[in-house]
Amino acid sequence: MARFVWYLTKRILSYIVMIFVATSLTFFLASAFMSPRSNYEQRTPRPPQDSIEQSLYKANLNDKTPVIERYQKWLVGVVTHFDWGMAPDGSSINTQMSSKFLASVQLLTLATILSIFIGVGLGVYTAQRQYQWQDRFFSGVASLFMVIPTVVLAILIVFAAIEINALTGSRIFYVTGLSSGNFPTFFEWLLDFLQHIFLPTLVLTIVSSVGYHLTQRTYLLDEMHADYVRTARAKGLTRKQAIRRHALRASLIPTAVNVAFSIAGIFTGAVMTEKIFAIHGLGEYFINCINNNNIHGAVAVAAFSAACTLVGALLADLFAAALDPRIKMS
Repeated sequence: MARFVWYLTKRILSYIVMIFVATSLTFFLASAFMSPRSNYEQRTPRPPQDSIEQSLYKANLNDKTPVIERYQKWLVGVVTHFDWGMAPDGSSINTQMSSKFLASVQLLTLATILSIFIGVGLGVYTAQRQYQWQDRFFSGVASLFMVIPTVVLAILIVFAAIEINALTGSRIFYVTGLSSGNFPTFFEWLLDFLQHIFLPTLVLTIVSSVGYHLTQRTYLLDEMHADYVRTARAKGLTRKQAIRRHALRASLIPTAVNVAFSIAGIFTGAVMTEKIFAIHGLGEYFINCINNNNIHGAVAVAAFSAACTLVGALLADLFAAALDPRIKMS
């Protein structure tokens, strides 16, 4: 137990250092390539120059201030008050991020869980039935969905939902947003939420589970033909027992690593789905930060992505150690 605690402490401390370095580099790069000043200078009518300077200075975005001074002021705010700064329009990054983060959690949590279980489950199922009709059917379907762009898939699903609504004469599915408003009871809110979340969840589940399915199938097939599995069969284990006790455990380790390092992309990479279903999450927010020269917003999203990646890496290590007793926490 003491060794595990020491291992965990060392990893967390090293991750904090890596997040600090990555976030700091992002701050300097964003400051070099983004120009919040242009947000004011391109307005019509153009604000007075003194007003522009004061607004930029208030937001800690004035390029006439040395970047080191701006970085120090920003870093003190983050460390002491967890204040990630201000956008060029003067609004708080913390306020902006909180609403976007909540929307992304609502959109992606269920889709992520479903895609992992469905994708990995199908990968295990088809690998054990290699070249049988089940394997050919599900692999063919997976290959088809893999080549269909996410935008096209989402639009097809939206059209299908609209036709279902028209045929039934009632609004079963909503195609935009995450809520229709406030509801007096929890069950009314839950029903409305499910009607909104079903379509984007379906899109994201299909897109993500396809990758997990094909990679898990490949990993398990490699392990099934390994020497140690044949040795286990020779010692008297049945094929299913050898796969379940040995091959499956080993094949889940690289899958866990893939899942762990895709967590950040899950939150910030669903831009097309968010656009089509009018859900204002972190993916859309990150693109808007780049387009609107929002330095502090872009850095905050980058820091969140780095934290997600490193937390995922830690969970992957722990999961791998649980599956393979040869892996030591040292």
